[in-house]
Amino acid sequence: MSKIYARRRTGVLAVLTGLIASLVMLNSPSASAALPTPVSAATARGYLSQLTVATENRTGYSRDLFPHWITISGTCNTRETVLKRDGSNVVTDSSCAATSGSWYSPYDGATWTAASDLDIDHLVPLAEAWDSGAGKWTTAQRQAFANDLTRPQLIAVTDNVNQAKGDQDPATWVPSRSAYLCTYVRAWVQVKYYYDLSVDSAEKSALTGYLAGC
Repeated sequence: MSKIYARRRTGVLAVLTGLIASLVMLNSPSASAALPTPVSAATARGYLSQLTVATENRTGYSRDLFPHWITISGTCNTRETVLKRDGSNVVTDSSCAATSGSWYSPYDGATWTAASDLDIDHLVPLAEAWDSGAGKWTTAQRQAFANDLTRPQLIAVTDNVNQAKGDQDPATWVPSRSAYLCTYVRAWVQVKYYYDLSVDSAEKSALTGYLAGC
């Protein structure tokens, strides 16, 4: 191979590398939610096989039984902490409220620049947790669940998407953005396993099907 040819090939490769990098940047979201990485699909399948299957019971449920958005650090509560974690270039005021920033909602692929357009989703909803065993917990245990920043349980997403999800489990609702489906169901199973929550038969069937494709 001549030196001239080698230099030309090196130059072409450099240009192609630059073009690929540019395309990746153009197709990447401007801000990416930082949900704690859930367990692998294989681990999630193992966890799911160990979960108790039981009929759900919502008797006595109240959202007030899960104290949430508690103070995490200084003037920052749980919601504000997640907004700072999940956003890019987030600026907060003296009370820790986000005054500017950029947030990418992985459920639907939307990007927002106003914190008011975002909800902090309890990936496993509070009512679902109650149905699955949290009704037997102490208030302190329910508070820990509702403000858990360690497990993949809290994430900033488009507010009306979160409201459409409500308290549904994966048998009736999963994110519309298919690229996030595996992350979502892996996280769901991890949270349920960690907190020793049950699943109903339709929920387990749906999770089994989704995880088989991950």
